[in-house]
Amino acid sequence: MADVSTDNRHDLILARDAALLKDTVLEAGALALSLFRTDLKNWTKGASSPVSEADIAVNDLLESRLRSVTPDYGWLSEESVDDETRLGKRLVWIVDPIDGTRGYLAGREDWCVSVALVEDAGPLLAAVFAPASDEFFFAARGQGAARNHVPVHATSGAELDFSRMAGPKPLVERLSRSCSEIVLHPRIGSLALRLCRVAQGSLDAAFAGGQSRDWDLAAANLIVQEANGNMTALSGDKILYNRREVAHGVLVAAGRDRHARIVEQFRSRS
Repeated sequence: MADVSTDNRHDLILARDAALLKDTVLEAGALALSLFRTDLKNWTKGASSPVSEADIAVNDLLESRLRSVTPDYGWLSEESVDDETRLGKRLVWIVDPIDGTRGYLAGREDWCVSVALVEDAGPLLAAVFAPASDEFFFAARGQGAARNHVPVHATSGAELDFSRMAGPKPLVERLSRSCSEIVLHPRIGSLALRLCRVAQGSLDAAFAGGQSRDWDLAAANLIVQEANGNMTALSGDKILYNRREVAHGVLVAAGRDRHARIVEQFRSRS
């Protein structure tokens, strides 16, 4: 039998980390919102990924607040140089300071702050905050998911209504048995927010094209799972986080029955 004091200590630490995550992501979102639609310096990193001084400011705030309380945890952020000591850590913060920077810089509202605490390759705590629409999603493993403190649930059933799906059109078209053109839900620039729309039931399914990264996915993954959904590779394989390679292939999120149907259809056509 586990030592009660050890269990209590674990619960206390988890409660502390959950409160820290909520407060920090709300503060980071407020900072991002204060800089939204202002004249920001911005540049391109890599081949085509936009980044702005707002991304850096929000990243600095998140890192300062989270790491000051949890100095022994690993850190993986889109806007930080990768420190591979994270690979030896059991607990790691995985952070996207502004998911949907392109939309943020264009003045659109489909962006968010996305942070997860990952334990042994799977998300343990998750927060996704869309300040422009004042939506705060939170989940803890085994405790359900909520939007603005109200529980959320992915839609049930297995039917495929393409107007309630989002993601790369050529990918979704592979599910259609008709030759007629399908009409998808309008694009949502932030991948994390797109996935959270599945968790809250406003989308039936969402796809991520190849080359999404840990920071795009980890928080939303847990929120979908805790909302009675599932999110995996198209093969049905579980998504693992805090690996040396943080890029992922094509993924799908949906309520459990619909997810199973979509995965099966892709398997049968591969």
